[in-house]
Amino acid sequence: MKFEILAPAGSMESLIAGVRSGANAVYLGGKLFNARRNAGNFDNEELKEAVLYCHNRNVKVYLAINILISDAEMEEAYHAVKQALQAGVDAFIIQDTGLAKMIREHFPDARLHASTQMSILSPAGARFAKSLGFDRIVLPREMNLNEISEIRKSTDLELELFVHGALCMSVSGQCYLSSMLGSRSGNRGLCAQPCRLPFTSKSDPNEYALSLKDLSIIEHLDKLDGITSLKIEGRMKRPEYVSAAVTAVKKAVEGIYTATDSHNLRSVFSRSGFTDGYLTGHTGRDMFGTRQKEDVVSANEVLKTIEKNYARENPLVKMDMRFVCKKGEPCSLTAAALGKAVTVKGDIPEAALNKPITEESLVNRLSKLGGTPFYADKMEIDLDGGLILPVSKINELRRRAVEEIEKPPKITVRAKPFEKKKFTEKNSIPYFTASFKHAGQIPDRHPFRHVFIPLDSSLEDFTGNCAGVVLPRGLFGIENEMTERLNTLKKAGVTKALCGNYGSYQLARELGFEVFGDFGLNIYNSESANQINNPILSFELTLKQANRIAAQNTGVIVYGRIPLMLTRNCPVQSGAGHCANKGDCRLTDRKGYEFPVICSDYPCVELLNSVPVCLSDVMDEVKTDFAHFYFSTESKKEVEKIIRMYENGEKPDFKFTRGLYRRGTI
Repeated sequence: MKFEILAPAGSMESLIAGVRSGANAVYLGGKLFNARRNAGNFDNEELKEAVLYCHNRNVKVYLAINILISDAEMEEAYHAVKQALQAGVDAFIIQDTGLAKMIREHFPDARLHASTQMSILSPAGARFAKSLGFDRIVLPREMNLNEISEIRKSTDLELELFVHGALCMSVSGQCYLSSMLGSRSGNRGLCAQPCRLPFTSKSDPNEYALSLKDLSIIEHLDKLDGITSLKIEGRMKRPEYVSAAVTAVKKAVEGIYTATDSHNLRSVFSRSGFTDGYLTGHTGRDMFGTRQKEDVVSANEVLKTIEKNYARENPLVKMDMRFVCKKGEPCSLTAAALGKAVTVKGDIPEAALNKPITEESLVNRLSKLGGTPFYADKMEIDLDGGLILPVSKINELRRRAVEEIEKPPKITVRAKPFEKKKFTEKNSIPYFTASFKHAGQIPDRHPFRHVFIPLDSSLEDFTGNCAGVVLPRGLFGIENEMTERLNTLKKAGVTKALCGNYGSYQLARELGFEVFGDFGLNIYNSESANQINNPILSFELTLKQANRIAAQNTGVIVYGRIPLMLTRNCPVQSGAGHCANKGDCRLTDRKGYEFPVICSDYPCVELLNSVPVCLSDVMDEVKTDFAHFYFSTESKKEVEKIIRMYENGEKPDFKFTRGLYRRGTI
């Protein structure tokens, strides 16, 4: 097996620990625009130092700019990318399709990796990523072996897979719990992890219904055929954790993973152990866990032992040398490593009075590369007899050769200048659209120009309501099934599709549907909005930001219980994979707020907000082209009441929230 081992680096100390332990690549973040803004991260000078350190050890560096970027931030992001390329960064990990578009247009040589937060989890999703110029896809953690294989067979893009580290309850990029509850958005790099707090349900005694154990699939590497990169999560973790994880993965790749490695890995950090449930298809209660006292205590036993693994330089790079020592000529040393060759010249050797230098003594002296990342490989000596050269001069030649090899290269970045755009607020009177959990909620008379109902609704419901189709966001393993269903709907006259995943968007477009981008695409700026037809903009934007998005036919959700999580492991009755009582499934947090859990016949469930977003009395603030209503738990009668409220501009008489439309995210 040949894999890239990809280590997290939240600090220079962690980066060094990962590299010295055997990582082939590291990923890190700048001070801005990354999904771990609370990690130490790297400013521009530190980034240059980090890249030089890694490249001098044949290790690649990937910069994570994996958050949503606003229009106002795009120019700053441009400069951050340019500086990173000048520092020698090998690739960028990107969530925002607008940022990807900007990079592709301005920096043609940049390599792009599609972040796991893009939720690329199907062959059609891979096609979409390739159309945007991505070179690699970071797969969701929730995929099983068959689903990974399906994508591998469908694309020539590189695939990266998380093999160890923290496991979120929600599909990455589809969690809004932290932002809606406290304005700290995971999609903006400041998740507060409220999912690790107590959430309970009536049908399950587990007090932490949203807290999963950490992922570890290190013992399954032999099954990961076609994966390019093995990724370790943990940019917020200490250097010992990084070293232990890299060591474990490296040994597993080499087939020498032992019980000691497993013990060290669990001791340095775990939440009641690890889980491989998604990969193996064994979801359920065993996947859940929290950080326990014994987990913390056990770390003290192994930290000093692990620290010894990376305390000293690990010679990782071979160096070939040719030493020439001729009578009457300055001696010279040519060293070749890292694809470079340098020649340094020294003194003229003198005639030996006693013991002349020998080939053996020169090989011994030149091979002493301790404290550097190099080890001597091929050695060629061209030596005249009867000569002598001081040991200090030989050592000086070796040091100078290493210094020359380690010098940073001159980097030329091909870049198109950034042209700043002006954004003005729209002045539209929005028309109304709506999506419904089931057709029985749709009133006989309503103001909606477009109506959407779920994929598994009956043909009669589609034709009777002139409805478009809502495609599931969690497409795990169902693309073929969905394709068949869409073809059936198309023959029945259904023409519109509301798509909250890039895979479903790509597939519906290929099949000839009029596509609408749903909130799950996280459309946050004008560049991303212009790549999607009829986009419902991210509800993590303020209304002021949304109104200024420069794209055609944009919309915002003006009513509905916002889905806070999309999860593949049902938090109410995880053992069954679905809720026992589909009509009344809910979680309760430590403050007593209740959050509905919505099931479907497809692989994922949704956790909804405890109260709906409602803008019925402030619709004059909404200037987008259309306003979308997201109906979920409401009865038909309640839907009719809500429509009247919006038609009359009435303030709601129930508990509600303005969401993030005014307060925004941090």
